[in-house]
Amino acid sequence: MTVWDRPEPPNRPVPLDRERIVAAAVALADEGGLDAVSVRKVAARLGAGPMRLYGYIATKEELYDLMLDEVQGEILPESPPGDWREALRTLAHRTRHAALRHEWLADLLGGRPGLGPNGLAVTESTLSALTGLTDIDTVLRAVGTVSAYTTGAIRREIADLRAERASGLSKHAWQRAHGPHVTRLLATGRFPSLSQAVHDGTDMDAEDTFSTGLEWVLDAVAAKLGRAAG
Repeated sequence: MTVWDRPEPPNRPVPLDRERIVAAAVALADEGGLDAVSVRKVAARLGAGPMRLYGYIATKEELYDLMLDEVQGEILPESPPGDWREALRTLAHRTRHAALRHEWLADLLGGRPGLGPNGLAVTESTLSALTGLTDIDTVLRAVGTVSAYTTGAIRREIADLRAERASGLSKHAWQRAHGPHVTRLLATGRFPSLSQAVHDGTDMDAEDTFSTGLEWVLDAVAAKLGRAAG
């Protein structure tokens, strides 16, 4: 039985329900990451005893499931996009924006599918964008490919943000600090392709990098759909 299938216990002097518990857990995670979330800390935030919470959640993993489903509600678009490409593009960008608001989301993406109402709605929205255009196996592989890119790109971006905070150096400050070391290595001539990338490559920001990679993936899906239709 999942956490969504179990009925909530009756209220007691300190009002509790899963909505309040999840809101407190999300706030703690936004402040300090998933490591800041525990049944004890959530109970303290709500002014209740930890044992009270076990009437609503059985494990910390169930709490994570509820938190993930809560944020997946932010990913769902307000209105259906026009075509499959716009639908997948919108979901990818909304997932990235949700992860930038809730960095801990990056740690939960890519695991088992969410079984909460919002998670299932996101999955339905993703699959329905392509359903009917080709066979279901091709749909699943296309969706999986876009999802794998989205998850990987988001995790890398969040990892960069965390590294920046940990070092206290911005991206450009870090590059300047390590510039002499890189310059010495490139001067050896052992890394010609890397040297060209450093000296001639365009420095795109995170959003442009994400958007460009996503469009390349969507181009590949479009080509596959065209071959499947033919």
